[in-house]
Amino acid sequence: MTILAIALDLGSTSIKAALMNADGMLTDVFSTPAPALTGGDGRYECDALAYVLAAEQMLAECLTKTNERPALGLCSQRSSFLIWDRVNGDAITPLISWQDTRGECDALREKEDVIRELSGLRLTPYYFGPKLRVVLQENSAWRERLESGEYLVGTLDTFLIWRWTSGKQCVTDASMAARTLLMDVAHQRWSPELCEIFNIPLNCLAQIIPSVGANIKLDNGLTLQASMGDQSAAFFASVGADDKAALINLGTGGFVMRGMAQQHSGLEAYLRSLLYQHSDLSGRIALEGTLNSIAAALADYPLADCRVEDLAETDILCLAEPSGLGAPYFRKDFGIHFSHPVEHLSPQQIGLLLLEGIIFRVARIVEEFHQDSALERVYLSGGLSALACLQQGIAQCLSMDVYLVIQKETSLQGAALLAIAMIASTEAERIKVLARSSALVEKYQCWKIWLDELLAGR
Repeated sequence: MTILAIALDLGSTSIKAALMNADGMLTDVFSTPAPALTGGDGRYECDALAYVLAAEQMLAECLTKTNERPALGLCSQRSSFLIWDRVNGDAITPLISWQDTRGECDALREKEDVIRELSGLRLTPYYFGPKLRVVLQENSAWRERLESGEYLVGTLDTFLIWRWTSGKQCVTDASMAARTLLMDVAHQRWSPELCEIFNIPLNCLAQIIPSVGANIKLDNGLTLQASMGDQSAAFFASVGADDKAALINLGTGGFVMRGMAQQHSGLEAYLRSLLYQHSDLSGRIALEGTLNSIAAALADYPLADCRVEDLAETDILCLAEPSGLGAPYFRKDFGIHFSHPVEHLSPQQIGLLLLEGIIFRVARIVEEFHQDSALERVYLSGGLSALACLQQGIAQCLSMDVYLVIQKETSLQGAALLAIAMIASTEAERIKVLARSSALVEKYQCWKIWLDELLAGR
């Protein structure tokens, strides 16, 4: 059997690798847990070397299945980073997770408009730039060694590529750079102004390369042809270049994303993400709305057997994001929030209210995307999308076709497809709307009014 590509997904909870055959199908998937995060008080990190060894083991598992050395596609969790020694490769810091919030930087709020205009993102501690700023403030000697070149710094992809080329390549792709708060998203290059705002030496940052067509020879005989953020890979596998479609991914967190046919949109509060950059330096920009920590919100409630008919049984309205509302609201002051007390409800009834909160947030984002530029279809992916109640609820609240993505390893699929420049062919099943619930649609309209009044402080 001919193997065209190997894909490696550097996730937060697991590290996965797979082979892709000539039909564009993943034939083997290997997985191992990512090293556990440690810390507290907003600091989350893990053993960088243990992470690297686990990733190398997954690649080795793939190589035992083929005598070929096919193209490699790499996708990575974004904004997790470390500092390491250029001479011996030793990690100076642990791998500092994207979930780490030590980069809280209220002192920079007056620069927030400039940051958003240049980067396309909001000022939050989850990104690489704010965290590195704090790390260097706490360790001034590291700054000096970074400026002199004695130390190197980069996101997880940069560290692995550097190791796998014996230190010859210190690079990151444009989609990973775009989630640092240090890149000018319009010009797709490091921004001197943003580096100055975060007090980070520009010369210590990795070289930005295209996401596709990298052609980097690795020590193990593989050639890295594509490298990008995990979300970009999942989007490519599910939606491809279809500007009339959006992807709804519901997992640990959630996001709704659509490609932008034009560089500008009227939806300024949403994130602008660079999905990937081609070898000719042309890039694909997407609009993104986010839902925070939704899996954690649902974790304690029995929902496997819930039905769409069980939704909208009460007039209680809900927000379902424990760590605060994500894009386009960015409100930490609203976590899980109900319009009325819920102490008298059963766990399943509370869980159903949380599901409604997720359904309505997704529907609101899609609706605003559609009003900005017409959508014809949306695709559902991620672990939570397996809940039939969630599928039906979203389909009933939207005015367009909703499809369930069949391929569960979309990040691996997208990374492999981009590595061999194969066009994505989405395997998806259209969700047939059962008896449409007017009560759910009416409740959604009430929820929108309630949310707007809540955010306005009324």
